[in-house]
Amino acid sequence: MPLLRAGDAFPTLELTQVGGERLEIPAAYAGRYGVVLFSRGANCRSCVEQLRAFQRSTSKFADAGITVVVLTADDEAVVEELATKYGLTYPIGHSADVEEIASATDAFVSLDPPQLQTTGFILDPAGEVLISVYSCGALGQLIPDDALELVRDIRKRESVDAEEREKDR
Repeated sequence: MPLLRAGDAFPTLELTQVGGERLEIPAAYAGRYGVVLFSRGANCRSCVEQLRAFQRSTSKFADAGITVVVLTADDEAVVEELATKYGLTYPIGHSADVEEIASATDAFVSLDPPQLQTTGFILDPAGEVLISVYSCGALGQLIPDDALELVRDIRKRESVDAEEREKDR
């Protein structure tokens, strides 16, 4: 599968959260904008910092109607410890099937141990990719401000377009 690009439908992925609750993306966004992050996990300092940055922006994301979800190959105990230690409140899927996700999204992986490389997607309310950020290491991560700015710009443009259509009537 080629890299996911703007306009592509995001593939259906199921994640399991700490405690066993399952979440299916992109269906979980149900008409909302979404950010999907693939993380190398708790042993990656820059990945942890990315997750913490998204947590610090939680209220801004809620105000903008954007949902955040993370997938990692780390096991449940590691994810639970990570979430507790840093107060991460958005859904984090653990024990991700690296091969399955890489096959569905063309995400880059490390092989020893198998981990998803840092990857970020912003999805529109229909579950289509607005932007994808693939990385083969810790650099080049999607950051919260970029996601917020993109969604705000799209909404502003939609508002202007609606006003123009209204004037044309």
